[in-house]
Amino acid sequence: MWKNVAFYLISGMIVEGLISDPADGTLEVLGRTIMAFSSVATLLLIEKKWAYFNQLYTSIFVCENLIMTLAIAAEALDYWLVLNHHANREQIGIGIAVFLVVWYISIVSYIFRGFLKYPTSVSVIYAFGYFVMTYGIPMLLMDI
Repeated sequence: MWKNVAFYLISGMIVEGLISDPADGTLEVLGRTIMAFSSVATLLLIEKKWAYFNQLYTSIFVCENLIMTLAIAAEALDYWLVLNHHANREQIGIGIAVFLVVWYISIVSYIFRGFLKYPTSVSVIYAFGYFVMTYGIPMLLMDI
């Protein structure tokens, strides 16, 4: 589990450092990690399935690491498109970002459905809520 978290922190800091200021990016990644720990822990405490914490958290962070690796590749592609003055660079970047977010929510939903035996609709709602808590709240706090 801790190797996954370390990889996530390093890759997240790379991605956020390329997007914004490295110090702000580092704080945002740390905030996302704290929110991920606390939201998974809260969910498992409410469901009375604390014994699954390491398994669930590792599963989610393997997904996070895959998405972060693809985000680094997307940043490299964006850099290449900028250097070549590609006219549709923004549309390509937005398309990749939307694809990664939808794929992320799909994978986390599948993980929730598998671990907690939720119906698909409930697991999608929880996965979307998890996304908002782990990405949206730290991003909002960084803008304050």
